[in-house]
Parts: sequence; C-alpha cells; structure tokens
Amino acid sequence: MKNYEYFEATADIGFKAYGKSLNEAFENASIAMFNIITDTEDVSPVNEIEFEITSEDEVSLLYDYLEELLFYHEVEFMLFSSFHVEIDDNLHLTAKIKGEKINWDKHERKTEIKAITFHKMDVKKTRHVELRAIVDL
Repeated sequence: MKNYEYFEATADIGFKAYGKSLNEAFENASIAMFNIITDTEDVSPVNEIEFEITSEDEVSLLYDYLEELLFYHEVEFMLFSSFHVEIDDNLHLTAKIKGEKINWDKHERKTEIKAITFHKMDVKKTRHVELRAIVDL
C-alpha cells in the first residue's frame, strides 16, 4: 500500500493519505503536506514540538491537525519531516513532530500552502484508512 498520492484541484492541490490505522494515515498525511512545501528527505528531525487536539469528529480532527501543522510551520519558521500521532477513542490527538528551522539554502523551496480547506475532506475506514484533503496554494 502506498503512503499517499496527489490529485489536481482547481488552483489547489489535494492528497490522499493511507494507513493501516488512523494514526498511520495522519502521519502519512503530514508527509504528503510537507512534501508540497519542500523535499522532506532534506529536513533533519532535530527539534521537537508536541501538541494535543480534541475534535468532535474524524474529519474535523484531520482539519484541525493539518491546521496546527501549518501554524507551527509559519510561526516557528520550521519544516517538519518526522511525525508521531496517537489518537484515542475520544478523538483526542497527541502529536510529536520533528524538524528544523527553514534554511532555503539547504531546503528546496517548492510551493507555499496558504490554508487547509474543508472542501471534499474525508476519512474512510475499510480494511485500511484513507484520508482526503485539499490545501489552498
């Protein structure tokens, strides 16, 4: 099973992330999102940030999580490449994300993400978990 894939959306880009569990799918969504911004292979996981979120449903949790990642990217001027997510039955998410300060001499500058959208966001659970999200460029 692949970890994620991209699809075209008008003036935006979307991705589907996959996992054997909700935790793994969220982690793969993180990588998909940051690979839009830069090549995560070039981002060293030297600084760690931890945060927690609770949401009313899985789609809202995905939106809130991606928003929080974008917030830390913009406020801390960091890129991230390592993600550990734990989601409990009460839709409480605990995340540990690792990365480093942005250095455009080292990191490839791809595309800036302006916002996360709710448009067509989805969480499907079958044999595996599939997440769908679109970001505004």
